[in-house]
Amino acid sequence: MVKTSVSSALKEAFRITLMLDVVLGEDRFERGPVQVEELALQYSAQTAPETPIHEVLEKSIPGCMGALVYGDIRPRQWGIYYHYDQTPGRRAYTIAHEFGHYVLHRDLIDQDDSYNGGVFCSEDSVLRRNGSGIEQEADEFAANLLMPLNDFRKQIPPKTTPNFEDLGKIADRYGVSLTAATLRWLEYTETRALLVVSNEGFAHWAKTSKSALKSGRYIRTRNTVYELPQAAIAVKGDYREETAKGIEQSADTWFPEPVIEMCMRSERYDQEMTLLHLPRVAPTHHDDSLEEDTFDHFMRE
Repeated sequence: MVKTSVSSALKEAFRITLMLDVVLGEDRFERGPVQVEELALQYSAQTAPETPIHEVLEKSIPGCMGALVYGDIRPRQWGIYYHYDQTPGRRAYTIAHEFGHYVLHRDLIDQDDSYNGGVFCSEDSVLRRNGSGIEQEADEFAANLLMPLNDFRKQIPPKTTPNFEDLGKIADRYGVSLTAATLRWLEYTETRALLVVSNEGFAHWAKTSKSALKSGRYIRTRNTVYELPQAAIAVKGDYREETAKGIEQSADTWFPEPVIEMCMRSERYDQEMTLLHLPRVAPTHHDDSLEEDTFDHFMRE
């Protein structure tokens, strides 16, 4: 069986990033994001001319965000599909995720009969929420290809506390969704911060920065129901420019210490995004019994 790993995913994404830097220049993001559809077609044709990706198409694949499929005849011809009605940012990330499967896993998918024509990826797998195994690897590949960390850190240094306007500009720079950009920032920030995605006053999932987690500030959403505080912006429905930039919430609203809370609502996806910034200094917290949040496995080395 063909084996890969997260480190292999990072290595391959970094290798392609260096290639793009050489061909397009290290300032390429000043001119626009990665044209991932064109990249997938041209890269596969150059590196695997007998088994390339020959199409990237919008398809109806209910229950899935995207898929990497192959034809019946050998040598295999491959295709990337993305489900209907995705925003440009989500579509780019979906294509990058499936391109990651092609670069990392096409031999495995071809050889293992259980895949039966290809790999089909749910919303949880593509949107950095609940993937594991090859889905986690494809996810890491996509994030590092579309949002190279060396460039991202220059735009928002690790000690900076951005608001949604700042993160929205970064999302535009890389051609991804606001959610994807925020999750990428949370992976490297040295600040204590949390992202909470909710609907009707209950959290769907949450992601915590390493510094916040170490200080015992996290929200459990796995196998439990987390009800947002009554004073939360998402509960009050107070969606204004001021709340998107951040308001101070007193101690014991979210945690035993005050937080800066920012919130935006997406009518398209019927959900709210809440970003919490905590004070920089906090006592180190150790809890061996800490249950992993939906995203915590992405934070492990």
